[in-house]
Amino acid sequence: MDIEKQFERWTARADSSLQPELNAMAGDPDKKRDAFYRTLEFGTGGLRGVIGAGTNRMNIHVVAHASQGLADYVNAHFTGKMRSVAVSYDSRNLSDVFARIASSVFAANGLQVYLYPELMPTPCLSYAVRAYGAGAGVMVTASHNPARYNGYKVYGPDGCQITTQAAGDILAAIDALDMFDDVKAADFDSCVRDGRISYIGDDVVSAFIGEIMGLTMLSPDTPVDRNVSIVYTPLNGTGLKPVTRVLRESGFTSITVVPEQEKPDGDFPTCPYPNPEIREAMELGIRLARKKEADLLIATDPDCDRCGIAVRGEGDDYVLLTGNETGMLLFDYILTRREAMGKMPKAPTLVKTIVTTDMADRIAQKHGVRVVDVLTGFKFIGEVIGRLESEGHKDDYIFGFEESYGYLSGTHVRDKDAVNAAFLIAEMFAYHRARGVSLLDRLNELYAEFGYQLNTLHSFTFEGQTGFEKMQDIMAKIRRTGDDLAGYPVSLMQDYKNGLDGLPKSDVLRFRLKNGAGLVIRPSGTEPKLKIYLSVVAKDRQEAEKEEQRLIAAVESLLD
Repeated sequence: MDIEKQFERWTARADSSLQPELNAMAGDPDKKRDAFYRTLEFGTGGLRGVIGAGTNRMNIHVVAHASQGLADYVNAHFTGKMRSVAVSYDSRNLSDVFARIASSVFAANGLQVYLYPELMPTPCLSYAVRAYGAGAGVMVTASHNPARYNGYKVYGPDGCQITTQAAGDILAAIDALDMFDDVKAADFDSCVRDGRISYIGDDVVSAFIGEIMGLTMLSPDTPVDRNVSIVYTPLNGTGLKPVTRVLRESGFTSITVVPEQEKPDGDFPTCPYPNPEIREAMELGIRLARKKEADLLIATDPDCDRCGIAVRGEGDDYVLLTGNETGMLLFDYILTRREAMGKMPKAPTLVKTIVTTDMADRIAQKHGVRVVDVLTGFKFIGEVIGRLESEGHKDDYIFGFEESYGYLSGTHVRDKDAVNAAFLIAEMFAYHRARGVSLLDRLNELYAEFGYQLNTLHSFTFEGQTGFEKMQDIMAKIRRTGDDLAGYPVSLMQDYKNGLDGLPKSDVLRFRLKNGAGLVIRPSGTEPKLKIYLSVVAKDRQEAEKEEQRLIAAVESLLD
């Protein structure tokens, strides 16, 4: 990028709302460089970046530019009713503005737009794409990122996030356009009045809720205790209405919402990182759970596709379960109930990512369940569901999960669904409660049967252009490690850079160490982070934690 040329052009052409920020960076070469050193990268995850002025930022021009490229792609690849786009947005700052801008561009290009009239979770967007038979979908969200981020996730007609091929085609369409001169736009209100933009009705939301409730693992005569006390937090995001609705309609009445995190708020004032994976985001919920002596805490992230839980331990202690632990409990519950009700398909299939716990494989083997491993990203799980459907075996899919708190027990959507997860977690809790068994009890029973396994994620942030370059250098360095990784003998190294085992190309390294541990390293596709996933098997948690600390300390030496 010619940074100065781009800066001058934006100063002359950008919307007035961005001019104060542009003026402020005029005398700051570092800020100017970071805002204009590249165009915000569009990939299978769409766009994600810091809100602000510049080509490397999320703003109305970048959103409109991407929307024009997507509109050109839809018009070139689809006909009839598929020349349409479903749009949703979360509680983040400017999400509603970006949704309106995108909808206006789509309408100006002759596409029918279906827009939720209020903020709505990511799984609801996936559902709407398929409900309307649309050619594409757009979810304005940055998921669990801090408040200064926003994003633009694109979905294909199957309700999955777009494929690598589609992303490449859309990127080519975007790159062929001038950001200011080639973007068509229409007046939003006029498009609503003449029907080019239609609001999605409550009937679609009700159908979505109905699909989830149809995924119950209980028969009418199954003993279950729904008189459990639940504390719920949407973390100032989109989950409030759909999650509380599905819980109440399925018989759970003792539900208390964390008041400070109840209403949508893009500043996320009580949790700088609105992610149920992070304890700080759960602290207010735990505090309220102690006060209410609640049995279960459920949290969903801002776009309500991730779900985290805490359960009551000894006294007033609450134990946060990891994504792997919750996923194993749900998988075990689904298997137990399907077998009890005689609803196990002939070829039951679990789909999980390569960074998700291997303990699920051992559980699956006991029950005769096939395991399909996919790359990191729930869209790959969605693609497997689509493939099963095209082969006439959709009912073989019984569960999919990833360690980053994403779960899906049905095929109603093709992305992780925290509304579905919250419903199933509450039902599972009530089922075990009726038998005098806690989730911690059941988890310990699984560890006793299948062996203790500790899975942890370590993220290292590398901001800006220099950070991006350093991540590339680190990955290149680790690829040259050979049979020794930071002093640990390697039994197997798998490099997915050129594709492997039928999986697409991805900048991912996977190691099996001779001591039985596992390790996956990859740059995040949506954040300026290098992610390292560790898997340690030991006789108990104490021994596993000691070995995990030794291993991550050794691996960190490679990042210097």
